[in-house]
Amino acid sequence: MKRMVYLSSLASIAVMNSMAADDVAAMFSEGKVSGQLREFTISREYDSRPNAGNVGRDYMRKANAVGGYLKYETGVYNGVSLGAAVYTSIGFGLRTPRDDYYQVDPTLLGKNNENLFYLGEGYLQYKNGNTTFKGGRQKLDTPLAGSDDARMLPNLFEAYMLTNTDIKDTTLMAGHITKFAQGTFGRVYDAHASAGNAVLSATSGYSLVDSRNQVGDFTNMGKYTLGDNTTGVSVAAALYSGIPGLKLQLWDYYAHDILNAIYAEANYGWSYTSGIAPYVAAQWINEKDVGTNDVSNSVNKLANIDSDYIGAKVGIKVANFDIYGALSHNSKNSDAAINGGTISPWGGSPAYTQGMVTRHQFMAGTDALKVAGSYDWKTFGLNLNTGVFYTQYDMDSLNGYSANYAWTASESGFDVIYSPQAMKNLQLRLRANFADDFYQASSGSVSWDEYRFIANYTF
Repeated sequence: MKRMVYLSSLASIAVMNSMAADDVAAMFSEGKVSGQLREFTISREYDSRPNAGNVGRDYMRKANAVGGYLKYETGVYNGVSLGAAVYTSIGFGLRTPRDDYYQVDPTLLGKNNENLFYLGEGYLQYKNGNTTFKGGRQKLDTPLAGSDDARMLPNLFEAYMLTNTDIKDTTLMAGHITKFAQGTFGRVYDAHASAGNAVLSATSGYSLVDSRNQVGDFTNMGKYTLGDNTTGVSVAAALYSGIPGLKLQLWDYYAHDILNAIYAEANYGWSYTSGIAPYVAAQWINEKDVGTNDVSNSVNKLANIDSDYIGAKVGIKVANFDIYGALSHNSKNSDAAINGGTISPWGGSPAYTQGMVTRHQFMAGTDALKVAGSYDWKTFGLNLNTGVFYTQYDMDSLNGYSANYAWTASESGFDVIYSPQAMKNLQLRLRANFADDFYQASSGSVSWDEYRFIANYTF
């Protein structure tokens, strides 16, 4: 019997807070509406424009959009509740798709930079004691299958998940994921454009064959990954927190006819009476191919999947400061799919060493590091958090993306999050990343400065 597989800490499988309804009519009358309004502005200025007929000249990519989601959840009747949510993104202030200097950034919109509107969630949930079942369209947040809400709209899934907490300090999960609806962020990778883009996409959380044209479409898991239908991804999971300060999780994802992926993570933190709180963490991902996983296009073949990724993090919290450093290493194997890189095609990007944009840590043979720090300004009476980071990726010549060069890419950036006291549910966020030598092209390296402004109003 095929191994079933583990999944993760599913934030979206939370039980409704509604009071139990007396009958079906009360189930709907006691329902609640929630949602989020989002405005997103992004601007990225490149240092050069390789392979676009304008080598050596700066250009800019930017976009603006408004949207978010509107959700309705019924009350609970005999343990059963229903939920549905529509998602939308509407671009505004967009110019001609391309001119000598300007391009529309694709990561806020749908296919051909069009507006989006679709039913993103539609599920039935049943709770009996400490066991919860949730089936249908839903949001998942797990290590190797997640919402990756980095731009306008998140990734969503069609899944059937069972969660149980009967064992003290332990959460057990099992289920099956049949479809993946890519969010807007994945469009940045343009997987079908080249073999290099396909490797970048598949190691950054998205499709090996097409990440530009599938936003909001609930697509068979195998079709999205490789271009061939499969029977989906079976998952199983165990999370344990019974030892003070220690959190353990073990996940197994069995992607039928593609791969089996194991994710393991341990986090341990402790504190002193002086208010100093150190912490350490480690993570490991192992992948092997299973079944028949070839597609007709040899560029996108995933035969002989064989990869290992390991990461470690050490940090300390002092007063309102949180500072950490992390290292990671990915295996390499010239006889394996994408030379032994770690494949993560369903929005999963759990690595300690990933940057705001740069996710090269899963490429074959890459050694990565990250240092980061944040400060919470609550002592000054402000609902403000500020952070900075620096990442570096020493990429092996087998990386598959940077024109067969051994290459070093880096990224630095900052993040400012402010919640005005006068408007409780509003969050304002300013983010920036400065990518240096993101990759090596025949015309030279590519770097940029990117700024994002996000306003989220949740109700």
